[in-house]
Amino acid sequence: MSQELLNENIKKAQEEIEKTKDKVSEGKMRQNYHFMAQQGWINDPNGLIYYKNKYHFFYQYNPYDAYWGAMHWGHAISDDMLHWEYLPVALAPSEPYDNHKEGGCFSGSAIEHDGKLYLVYTGTTNYGDGFIQSQCLAYSEDGVHFEKYENNPIIPHPPEGYDESNFRDPKVWKHGDYLYLVCGSKKNNLASALLYRSKDLKNWEFFNVLAESRGEFGYMWECPDFYEIGDKHVLMFSPMGINERTSVYLVGDMNYDTGKFTYTNVGQIDYGFDYYAPQSFLDNKGRRIIVGWANAWDWMPWWKDWGPSFKEGWCGFFDLPREVVLCPDNTLKFVPIKEIENIRKEEKCIKEISVTKEEQFNCIESDCFEMEMDIDLESTTADKFSLLLRCNENNKTKVTFDLKHQMLYFDRNNSDNWSEGIARGPLILKDKKNMKIRAFVDKSSIEVYTDDYKTNCSCNVFADSSQTGNYIVTDEGCLNIREIKMWELKETIK
Repeated sequence: MSQELLNENIKKAQEEIEKTKDKVSEGKMRQNYHFMAQQGWINDPNGLIYYKNKYHFFYQYNPYDAYWGAMHWGHAISDDMLHWEYLPVALAPSEPYDNHKEGGCFSGSAIEHDGKLYLVYTGTTNYGDGFIQSQCLAYSEDGVHFEKYENNPIIPHPPEGYDESNFRDPKVWKHGDYLYLVCGSKKNNLASALLYRSKDLKNWEFFNVLAESRGEFGYMWECPDFYEIGDKHVLMFSPMGINERTSVYLVGDMNYDTGKFTYTNVGQIDYGFDYYAPQSFLDNKGRRIIVGWANAWDWMPWWKDWGPSFKEGWCGFFDLPREVVLCPDNTLKFVPIKEIENIRKEEKCIKEISVTKEEQFNCIESDCFEMEMDIDLESTTADKFSLLLRCNENNKTKVTFDLKHQMLYFDRNNSDNWSEGIARGPLILKDKKNMKIRAFVDKSSIEVYTDDYKTNCSCNVFADSSQTGNYIVTDEGCLNIREIKMWELKETIK
């Protein structure tokens, strides 16, 4: 293990960040309140933890380009998950097991243990016979500067029969006398979540297959996450090989005597094109928070590219942090963190609105705002209605609520002369008298929540500064809105 090489590579990365960050910060597509790196490329959230009275976000990072490359771990801290202080790069490729131009320090998680902050991550390399992925450990006394464990990798290979090139993304937690780790793998072209346990984070034994796909959940699970909530347990993952599903959750029961999880409920965290690899953590308020990457991979059926922000020297950000709530029917809802209310500007509230084909409703002229609506379904005669967001004379994003067919459609084919596709998800309308909708608009994204935060849709939209019109329309019938509230939102990040 070469601490000197690790420090040297981190220093090089920091020099690149310092050289380019000021120019990148001037980019017109930069988000106002969604987490981003200072420059370069980011993807998966990693190592999310509340540690020493701060929220720590680590993230997959390439500081040398606005495209994916050899993976580093970026690092930032916050008091509220909205205002951020960037810290030095935490991990950089430096060892034979993680030093490859198409590999590096892949995704993982963080845990506090014996007074230290530990990072467990996947080292990815290629010795000439194909890519090999192994699980590795790093630690820090101060939560800022990290050393890689001298006896890495701590789990050099998956069990026999599993694919060594698809063995990644460890999530670690403590239960009882053991530390546990789950990571994704595949066998016979089917996905598995492999469970390990340890007493000290350094010596691990394979315990069981926590859960696995029979084909219905794809051939590989990326970024599996496992946690207890209420009297249930949840397994989350981002599946490869099942088309439109990007973020699945399973709710069920865990038997720690055998290491087996059995589920009874299945759901989707987000139906949008740009929500992937969510990771969870427990904060000091007892909330289970999840954060996802707001983009997609080139193997996804709708993928065109990662967006035009590469022109400004950056690519990637995170969707809003969400609190996971277990519902009485053992489904989950995902509620944007309450801290967002602290960045609201003056409230605009209008009650009792009727929208018809002849009379649309003009919401707010802005490119950075939050909106809440309460629809009276009992008196509404329209079969469907749409939010037209980030509009100018030529472009608009159209989010349609088809009440007759119980579907949500997010159409970005005319959003920005760049983005493409129509995301879709089912609405939950049975026995409902009203429908609440919440939308968050930022410079390069739109997030829509409805069905009490069970139907959510997040998509990137790279609209320009002239696209500040926002409207509610219907083609026929009457849409009756009990109340609509709107706030412009303050800028929290550069």
